[in-house]
Amino acid sequence: MDILQDLEKRGLVNQMTDEEGLRKHLNEQQVTLYCGFDPTGDSLHIGHLLPVLTLKRFQQAGHRPIALVGGGTGMIGDPSGRSTERQLNSAEVVLGYSEKLKGQLAEILNFDQGENSAVARNNHEWLSQMTVIDFLRDTGKHFGINYMLAKDSVESRIESGISFTEFTYMILQSLDFQKLNEKENCTLQIGGSDQWGNITAGLELIRRSAAGEREVEAYGMTMPLITKADGSKFGKTAGGAIWLDRDKTSPYEFYQFWINTDDRDVIRFLNFFTFLSHEEIAQLEEEVKSQPEKRVAQKRLAEEMTKLVHDEDALKQAEKISAALFSGDIKELTGEEIEQGFKDVPAYQTDDKEQTLIDLLVNAGISSSKRQAREDISNGAVYINGERNQDLKHHLTDEDRIEDKFTIIRRGKKKYFLIRYTV
Repeated sequence: MDILQDLEKRGLVNQMTDEEGLRKHLNEQQVTLYCGFDPTGDSLHIGHLLPVLTLKRFQQAGHRPIALVGGGTGMIGDPSGRSTERQLNSAEVVLGYSEKLKGQLAEILNFDQGENSAVARNNHEWLSQMTVIDFLRDTGKHFGINYMLAKDSVESRIESGISFTEFTYMILQSLDFQKLNEKENCTLQIGGSDQWGNITAGLELIRRSAAGEREVEAYGMTMPLITKADGSKFGKTAGGAIWLDRDKTSPYEFYQFWINTDDRDVIRFLNFFTFLSHEEIAQLEEEVKSQPEKRVAQKRLAEEMTKLVHDEDALKQAEKISAALFSGDIKELTGEEIEQGFKDVPAYQTDDKEQTLIDLLVNAGISSSKRQAREDISNGAVYINGERNQDLKHHLTDEDRIEDKFTIIRRGKKKYFLIRYTV
């Protein structure tokens, strides 16, 4: 099975320019391809994973991927898929974002793999050196206004309004493809389906600018935009985006996102995001059909993704937190694991390490009154670090604190509260 067959079987191909030519091109030689990532934030999120992992699939097939960080285009803003203008960031901010993104891309792509090592490039290198006159004479002349207006990314914004700045984004991305084609012999650009207009514009610029002076071979391919079976946007939760930066989304939260995948989505996501064989995915599909309650496919997906984006240690930690929360064995967790596992539960901060359990329940808002607190304790509804406590006279002690910083109170079956102690 060649790389395109594999991508097609996984459902990763949306559109291709000259499918027959591209297939022949990929089968006959090592191809240099690229995908662009604009630094609109200080971290990639899981919405970026599909193109990054597709670059990795091409690399594993022997081709050479370029991860292009848009230090230049990121200062302009891509209108694709948006109904409003982006907020412009300063050059300093975009530069900082660009460096962080390069580091994250290096964690997934192999930058030390001999002849087909991945490389990172930044389009600020050539865009920042171009004068307005150069831009208009050498590049702008190849783009007809009617041609640009017909592109979806522009046409969809005509009524709501689009600035000249974002209108020119298509030309800048086209220029990226042209520069990489000339400098790196890059002959394939990939991207999400919303990038089809920008990709084909780049192909057009390469052909027009060559104008018979050199033989040009270039192709484009897009991947589908991912939607979830329930209609919600992929990669979003109630807390916002799922980031690749562990300081923004902890490995435990990352693991939980994947393990909570809907049965209707899990096989698609295994195909899209993991490097499991088609045979293993087919077996997991049978598990979903025959024993959905075991969630074997979801666990496999969560394992693969957490290892890929973080590492084996992060996966073990996420699994340990999950097991502790399921069993109630909270005392087995470290302070760092407490921070991850109870990040979103109600928290109460105090410097009183010796207050009574009744006072703590009331002060932290766990019980509405001392009378209610006594009832809760007597009824066996209160747990300290996973252990039931029915002592109405109990004072909190060193043994009730994890690393002298945290106490986890549970009221009832599922209501957790994090108590933080100040020094």
